[in-house]
Amino acid sequence: MQLLIALALALLIHSAIAKESESVSLPPAMQSLIAAAERGDAQAQSRLASVYYEGQSVAQDYTLAATWFRKAAEQGERNAQYHLGYMNFRDQGVAQDYRQSVFWYRKAAEQGDARAQSNLGEMYFDGMGVEKSDAEAVFWYRRAADQGDAKAQSRLASMYYEGQGVTEDYLSAAFWYRKAAEQQVVRARPDANPMPHDNYSQAASWYRKSEELAVARAQYQLGVMHQKGQGIAQDYVEAHKWFNIAGAAGSESARTQRELLEKLMLPAQIVESQRRASIWMKEHTVGAASPKKSPPKKDQPKRAK
Repeated sequence: MQLLIALALALLIHSAIAKESESVSLPPAMQSLIAAAERGDAQAQSRLASVYYEGQSVAQDYTLAATWFRKAAEQGERNAQYHLGYMNFRDQGVAQDYRQSVFWYRKAAEQGDARAQSNLGEMYFDGMGVEKSDAEAVFWYRRAADQGDAKAQSRLASMYYEGQGVTEDYLSAAFWYRKAAEQQVVRARPDANPMPHDNYSQAASWYRKSEELAVARAQYQLGVMHQKGQGIAQDYVEAHKWFNIAGAAGSESARTQRELLEKLMLPAQIVESQRRASIWMKEHTVGAASPKKSPPKKDQPKRAK
């Protein structure tokens, strides 16, 4: 019995020494962050979760990240709620659970998080973790789109274009495709310091990529609508311009459509289209740091009288 007690004490002492040694080896900023999180500070808990998620100054640990995100999320911290929804969706640190993903996305969405609103719209559109509903998808896409979320703007445009959850409306589709197409998706700067305040860079990178794809899709679709005269005036030069821009972003469909359209255009029109595309791309340089934009006004398409 005494031997067992002695072994237990030895293990406790060893654990305490290891913990103290680990604490001492951590940067002061990290030690302060852990202390604040353990005191119950929701912002600190959320930041600490991101440190474990990314493996910044500590070994990457999705389970610990999920634990700290949950602590912050249960206190109503919006970013933590969004990222806990993301981790439930991606099977990171917790078992994949679409219902839990919907639960936490909704919590963040109701607090105005555009990413959560957009993703919740997708969950309703795909019927993942919730009963499929195009009308609910439109509702959440619109809330995110009104905040300038490019992915939601492109999705909402598609809903109007296809008549899903709303009445088919090419004018509104063109309006929202243009909103998304005109977006500048800024990639992370190489000199950005990720520790500890540049939170969730891996999750943010995933969302950024999805936005880039949505923007390219909107640019392509805007070209299609200009070519066909759907909701906007038929204009081969503008159509070719948008196919050029979407093609530069990696859209094979846009490149193919551009080549087909060129057979219907005059050489001078092609030159003019390329000139417009070049100007547009210079004005929407991607990759450089840029000032944060103010939230867009909730304007709506104006119908011709």
